[in-house]
Amino acid sequence: MRIARLTALASAALTMSVALAGPNPATPLTEQSNAAWLRKLPFADRADFEDAKRGLVARFPEPTIKSADGKTAWDFGAYAFESAADAPPTVNPSLWRLAQLNNEAGLFKVADRVYQVRGADLANMNIVEGDTGLIIIDTLLTAETARAALDLYYAHRPRKPVLAVIYTHSHADHFGGVRGIVSEDDVKSGKVEILAPNGFMDEAVSENVLAGGAMGRRAQYMYGTNLPKNATGQVDTGLGKATARGTITLLAPTSSITKPIETRRIDGIDFEFQLTPGTEAPAEMNIYLPQFRTLCIAENAVRTQHNLLTLRGAQVRDAKAWSYFLSQSLLRYGDRTDVLIGQHHWPTWGHARIVEMLSDQRDMYAYLNDQTLRLLNQGLTPLEIADTLKTLPEPLASKWYARDYYGSVSHNVRAVYQRYLGFYDGNPAHLNPLPPEQTARKTIEWMGGADAVLAKAREAYAHGDYRWVAQIGNDLVFADPSNAAARALQADALEQLGYQSENATWRNIYLTGAQELRDGVPKLQGSSLGSADLVRALTVPNFFDYLAVRLNADKAAGKAMTLNWQFTDLNQRYAMTLRNSALTYVADAQHAQPTATVTLTKATLDKISLKQLTLPQAMQSGAIRIDGNPQAVAGLFAMLDTFDPAFNIVTPHGYQK
Repeated sequence: MRIARLTALASAALTMSVALAGPNPATPLTEQSNAAWLRKLPFADRADFEDAKRGLVARFPEPTIKSADGKTAWDFGAYAFESAADAPPTVNPSLWRLAQLNNEAGLFKVADRVYQVRGADLANMNIVEGDTGLIIIDTLLTAETARAALDLYYAHRPRKPVLAVIYTHSHADHFGGVRGIVSEDDVKSGKVEILAPNGFMDEAVSENVLAGGAMGRRAQYMYGTNLPKNATGQVDTGLGKATARGTITLLAPTSSITKPIETRRIDGIDFEFQLTPGTEAPAEMNIYLPQFRTLCIAENAVRTQHNLLTLRGAQVRDAKAWSYFLSQSLLRYGDRTDVLIGQHHWPTWGHARIVEMLSDQRDMYAYLNDQTLRLLNQGLTPLEIADTLKTLPEPLASKWYARDYYGSVSHNVRAVYQRYLGFYDGNPAHLNPLPPEQTARKTIEWMGGADAVLAKAREAYAHGDYRWVAQIGNDLVFADPSNAAARALQADALEQLGYQSENATWRNIYLTGAQELRDGVPKLQGSSLGSADLVRALTVPNFFDYLAVRLNADKAAGKAMTLNWQFTDLNQRYAMTLRNSALTYVADAQHAQPTATVTLTKATLDKISLKQLTLPQAMQSGAIRIDGNPQAVAGLFAMLDTFDPAFNIVTPHGYQK
């Protein structure tokens, strides 16, 4: 691509790539790319802006939501820069439009006795007024934002007690705030009922355990948590503004929805639950309120194409099942629904509009699944499929709620390929390639050395070939991460890709990569096991599985032991074996002649997991009793790795800037 000012741009590119300073402005080529979006999509359609404001009761009274220690859990002013009507050159106009819509924060009336709090966390809180109390559908991510959301409601509606909480699905932004609105004592006493879809607890606590360290680190990129909130940084996440900071909590359900369709009457209100397993979450359900002709679609339909494989990492979701359950929702509720609410974004009113939206969302996931299968059966590889499909078919591609703000055609079709065929694309050259650092060094050497490659990469950057510069720049950095000029150019290319991206998570990933190339990886503290409530919710098998993941095979080489575990409070017994650098266990069993027997309570194990108690302290106090070899348990724990929550991503493992 060639345009006017290319010579000046080339000169600027040479200058900006020498120093690791940033952020940079949008290049003329990025400005041109972003301006072109104004001709691609129906920006004159302002219906969403009307709907996002509809029913407003009140804004939040304070500029921030604070945690108990005085820290800011949520800052309503952080995105004030998005009030400008026109997108700045550093933000894709389509993404800017969504970012403005997601900035509508406050308490909204959706229908008679149905209210919604938006804009104080990644997700929504829906509040249904019963005859004597409230039924809360999802609780946001943190106790601090949940409490503020309920306080806003109480400031403008009668102060009725919360009688029931419903978790629509097993992701933390929908249950993490529960202790901000109800107490554990009230749940235990029966004053408050908690309902959730079948399998909720297992999915809620297990998804982020075994690969939790990597997921947490990648989530920093996906949500842009370390980026400044401004026009050259984080502007949105696609589903909402950001993830709140604060205390993630969990109270176990008192009742589970187990039938495909199940009805309950709660405080005078009829609720019809539709289980949708294996869709946006492994455990998820829609909720229909017949008295109010209102359908809560959970997170199965949002105002963006969703992820079939979240970029933080998880198991691939089933696009075919997702489409199927949306079909079932349309069949069962389409003719009886006047209001559609979800756990992200704003509602949809009107029968015809609701049917159109759900039909389009159904078709979108069917298209992604079926067209990927069509092309993979023709022999196309994941990247070839992504390059072939590129976008959804018209008129679907022009619907705002089908745009690539969170999921994308590009990474979703690759997810479908992975679900059916796995990581290997069938090409023998890709079966056992060299690891990244070796590949990078050899590639750069064969291309004439770092200086020659850097000169060619700068020329490509000047021509706006940012995808290629990011790709070859990655090889330059992995071949020699101390090469400051290579890191700078790689950062510059990633930055422009971020500025051009319609997808909020792609933007966050690109810009976080640029930030870490320039500034290094921020050293963070944290546990991949998450909050105290999530640790306490782990089953003993969950904990043992996590121990097995942490076992360092080199430290365990040649060692063997058998341990019997006895949990007195749970009346559970386990037989554990260390052999061949693998840690395995069997429930309801004991070794006849163990190396040692460990007797304790689950509460003691929780305290050790939360670092509130050390193993020696527990043994000294009698909280743990060890019969047999007293060094066995200490020896096992000495073989375990502690995961770094800030490992390298855009530079080689082990490199420190």
